[in-house]
Amino acid sequence: MLTAFVSTTLTVMVLLLPFLFASSKLHKNAMTAVKFALLFSLVPILFTLIKGPHHTAVIAASYPWFKLLSTFLAFWVRFDMYQVIFLPIAVFASWSILQFSTWYMADDPKMNKFSAHLILFLVSMIIFISAGNLILIFLGWEAIGMMSFLLIGWYNTRHDAAMASLMAILYNRIGDMGLLFSVLNVFWLSGWADFDSALFQLPSESIAVGFTIAAASKSAQFMFHPWLISAMEGPTPVSALLHSSTMVVAGIFLLLRIHPHIAASQFTISLCLCLGAITSAFAAWSATKQNDMKKIIALSTSSQLGLMMIAIGLNLPVLAFFHMSTHAFFKALLFLCSGVVIHNLSDNQDIRRMGGLLKSLPITATCMTLASLALMGTPYLVAFFSKDAIIEAAANSYVNTFALLLALVATSCSTLYSVRMIYAVFLRQPRSVPLINFVEPSFIKYSLVRLALGSIVMGLLLFNDLFPRLPDEATLPSYLKWAALLISASSFLVAITFSTRKSYWSLSPQEESIEIFYADPAPTLSRPVHDLVANMYLYSAWEITTYAIDRAYMNFIGLAPPSQLPPIKLIHQTQKGLIQMYLAALFISLVLVITFLFFFA
Repeated sequence: MLTAFVSTTLTVMVLLLPFLFASSKLHKNAMTAVKFALLFSLVPILFTLIKGPHHTAVIAASYPWFKLLSTFLAFWVRFDMYQVIFLPIAVFASWSILQFSTWYMADDPKMNKFSAHLILFLVSMIIFISAGNLILIFLGWEAIGMMSFLLIGWYNTRHDAAMASLMAILYNRIGDMGLLFSVLNVFWLSGWADFDSALFQLPSESIAVGFTIAAASKSAQFMFHPWLISAMEGPTPVSALLHSSTMVVAGIFLLLRIHPHIAASQFTISLCLCLGAITSAFAAWSATKQNDMKKIIALSTSSQLGLMMIAIGLNLPVLAFFHMSTHAFFKALLFLCSGVVIHNLSDNQDIRRMGGLLKSLPITATCMTLASLALMGTPYLVAFFSKDAIIEAAANSYVNTFALLLALVATSCSTLYSVRMIYAVFLRQPRSVPLINFVEPSFIKYSLVRLALGSIVMGLLLFNDLFPRLPDEATLPSYLKWAALLISASSFLVAITFSTRKSYWSLSPQEESIEIFYADPAPTLSRPVHDLVANMYLYSAWEITTYAIDRAYMNFIGLAPPSQLPPIKLIHQTQKGLIQMYLAALFISLVLVITFLFFFA
C-alpha cells in the first residue's frame, strides 16, 4: 500500500496548489487541480485491480507533533481498502460538482471563494479518512464540521440559511462532545491515541457509546436528523457534496474505523441496529409526504444512512462501506439533476408546481430517473448489490425481525417517493410558467452523464473486483431473496396509481391542513426533540430563578435577615392566629391596665 501513501500525498498537494496562486481564476484552477487529483487517487485502485484485492495491506506512518507531559503526540496516517476505495470516489464526485457549480453559481460574485471552500471541504474529508489515530480523526472531524457550517450558510444574508447553518453546528456539537469524551478516555487510560496499540485494547462500553453518539449526530440518525433537512438552505452543489461523499458519511466512516472496538460491546451493536432501523423507515416515510424537491432527496439520504447503520449493527462493516461507496454516485446525481430543475424554474423547489419537463430537460430527466431507479434497488444498478445484500443479511440474522421489517418498510417508501417525484417533475401536465427558457449546457451534461455511468457500472465493479471479502451469500429461500424486489415493484405500482390521479395533487382546505402538517417533517420528526430540549432549558431556568436567585435574595438580602432579629421573632411568636392566645393576651392587658389605674391614677 505504499502507492496509496504516495498517491494520497500527491492528491492533497495538487488540491491545495491553487491556493498558492491567488488570482481571479481560482475556480478554473480548482477544476484543473481536481482532475489531476483524480488521476493520482486512481493509482492504488489500478494497482489493486492488477494485483488483486488480496495483495492489499494496511500501512501506517507516524509524524511527530509535540510532547505532552511524558507522551509524544504524533499524526498517524492509515492506508487500507476503505481509504483506497473511497478517496477516488470522493474526488470523482467533487469533480462533477465543481463543474456543475460553474453554471449554477455563475451569478455569485464570490464564486472563487465558493470553489475554495469546496476544495477545503474535500481536503478535510481526505484527512479524516486517512487518519490513523484519534488525534488526526478529531482534527479532520472538526474541519469537516467547520466547512459545512460555512457552506450551508453561504447565503448568510438570508435568515433561513443562517439559522440552518447554526442548527447544523449545534446538533453536531452533541456528537463532538461524544467524540471528545471517547478520545480523552482513550488517551487517559492508555496514553496512546493510535488504533492498534490503544483503542482495541480498551473494552469500555462508555467509549463505544461516545463514538456511536458522535456518528449518529454527524450522519443524521433519528433524533439528530433535523439539521440535515434544514441544510437544504445551502446551494445545491453544497448539498450534493455534503450528502454524497463528505459530511454525512463521516459518521459511518468513523464507526468503520473503530468497528473492532464497538463489536465487543453488545449494547453498542444493538444501539446501532435499532437506531439505523428506525432512521431508515421513519425518514423514508417522511419523504413520501414531502413536497420540497431537495428535502425529499435529503430524507432519502437519511434513510440510506440508516441502512448503513443497520449493516454496522449486524457486524457487517464491509457491507456498510459498500453501500456508502455506491450511495455517493446516485446521490450526487440526484442533487445535481434537482439543481438543474430548480435553477431553470427560478429557484422553485415545490414539486406540485412542476411538471412536463421531460421534453424541456431530456438529459436531466433521463439521469434523474436512472438515479431514482438505482436508489430503489433496481437490479444491476449500483445500489442493487449493496442494498439487497444488507436486507438479505438482516433476514439471515438471529436479530432479524425488527431490523428486517423496518428495512423493508424503508425499501417500499423509497420506491413511493422516488416515483412520486419523477412523475410530478417530468411526466405530469406542466404547471410552470410557459415562457421559461429551459437550458441544459453541454458541460453540465458531462457532469450528469459521468455520474450516471458510475451509477450503472460501479456496483458491479466494486462487488466483483475491489472488495477482498464480502460476506458469504445468505442461504435463504428464493421467495425471501426476492422479497425486497417484489416490495419495490408493488410500491412502484401503488405510486403510479396515486400519482396519476388529479385529486392527489389538488388540495381542498381540509386536505391542505393535513398536507401542511406533513410537508415539513418538523411536526412529525423534529418537534419532540425540540420540545424536549426547550422544556429542559425552561425547567432549568425556572429552577435557577426560583431557587437560586429568588430564595438567595429572600434569605440574604430581602426580608429574611430582619425576621431573625429577637423583637421580630417575639412578635412572630405572638401572632399564631389562635383565639385562646388572643383572649389570654387581652385579659392580661386588661388586668395590667386596671392595676396601673388603681395604684397610679
